[in-house]
Amino acid sequence: MKILKYNLIAVGLGMMSACSGMLDEELFSQMAPENFLTTQEGIKSTLDAAYAEGYLNGYSHHSVRNIEEWCTDIEWETGGGENRTAVLMIDFTWDASVGWMYGDMWLKPYRAIRNANVVLENVDAADISEDLKRTYASEARFIRALSYYYLHSWFGPVPIRQSSEDELYLARPSEEEIRQFVESELLAVIPNLPDPGEEQAYGRVTNGGARALLTKFYLNTKQWQKAADMAQEVMDMGNYSLYPDYAMLFRVQNERNNEFILAYPQTPQVPGNNYINGAFPDGFASDPETGLTFQNSWRNWAAQYRLYDRFYNSFEAGDKRMDLIIDSYVNGQGNTVSLLNNNNTRSFKYWPDPNGLGNEHGNDVPGVRYADILLSRAEALNELNGPNQESIDLINMVRERADVAPLNLIDFGTTEALRNHLLNERAWEFYTEGKRREDQIRLGTFVSSAQERGVSNAKATHVLFPIPQAALDANPNLIQNEGY
Repeated sequence: MKILKYNLIAVGLGMMSACSGMLDEELFSQMAPENFLTTQEGIKSTLDAAYAEGYLNGYSHHSVRNIEEWCTDIEWETGGGENRTAVLMIDFTWDASVGWMYGDMWLKPYRAIRNANVVLENVDAADISEDLKRTYASEARFIRALSYYYLHSWFGPVPIRQSSEDELYLARPSEEEIRQFVESELLAVIPNLPDPGEEQAYGRVTNGGARALLTKFYLNTKQWQKAADMAQEVMDMGNYSLYPDYAMLFRVQNERNNEFILAYPQTPQVPGNNYINGAFPDGFASDPETGLTFQNSWRNWAAQYRLYDRFYNSFEAGDKRMDLIIDSYVNGQGNTVSLLNNNNTRSFKYWPDPNGLGNEHGNDVPGVRYADILLSRAEALNELNGPNQESIDLINMVRERADVAPLNLIDFGTTEALRNHLLNERAWEFYTEGKRREDQIRLGTFVSSAQERGVSNAKATHVLFPIPQAALDANPNLIQNEGY
């Protein structure tokens, strides 16, 4: 041991004496801090980082989707470690300490905003073409607007950061200020974003994606005429259509389609879509209807994602959108197990990826689908004019694919009657896609439906989530939302 000790000391002294020579080593890379962001590689890698933070992917999609669905009338959860969060959402007892809200719904969007701002502050000086500068800048502004779109939906007005030189502690803007910012940013980038179908990396935003997001922003802020007009712009582009087979739309092999206007790519590695792991019932071996057989490479979590019977039973007979909900399965012992009448049917909308590995599946997440554009215009026109034939025709386009009977205008005598039907139609069309909370809030049933389920403490202030406590601790100028 003494010999070893002395040898180590000798080696250490030798390394110290050679230190200056090591520091003088020649640099072979062309990249250095002072010139990295003057290159296409530097700008694009920073922009890609903004996409990675701004898009709902991997476990962050899992957290956000669950947060937004478990407080609605469609889905609930039992079991596993995440049940601690699920109970808070189901019972409307969430508070400012919920970890997913801080990590995935606050920090991640603000990291996207930071990265987008870095691109915008450096792209003009980069050694790239003017056309590429405009495209990269427009993509960065879109990601920044997308991040504020989500932050506003979850928390209301939040500090707007447009530069790394902004004050460290910013106050919350007014509702009008943040609405104006998101709208103006999306309108500004549309002319400089590529058209759908132009050669570009899959998953990057096009001018159609920006228009689609703006349609949803107008809709959720009840700017009905603007929502109707922007939806019409998307329709008039002629690039999008309903995928003919609803049951196949969400499978990995069909994900690059003309219905996903804004899509968040997932991979069968990390980051991947891991919803199906919680949808598999306990001991799932196969689906008797389709013959789907559980693969050893997949995971079946202790967390169990379940649909309410009231939602399952609300579908019209023969609705093909039910084909992605299983109501029975075969377990490992070869027994058929019914999932009916126990708030226990399961959504298999994100059909298992044959190449899925561990927790990750490659099913892309739809941010905005063409079906949403059709139903958004139908809703906006109803709010503007009451029941009208165009709204009925737009809804029937979606229903025709589902193979259910068309609606008749004569059956809807009031705006409220058609509004209620649209709320149901959207539930049948968009379950498991993280849309239900915003739909219920917009159409006025979020709190009342919770109370009907027995959640007596649900109140109007729950339409916004609390500003995370860690964010409040970090910024003394932030003010908490009312009721928290």
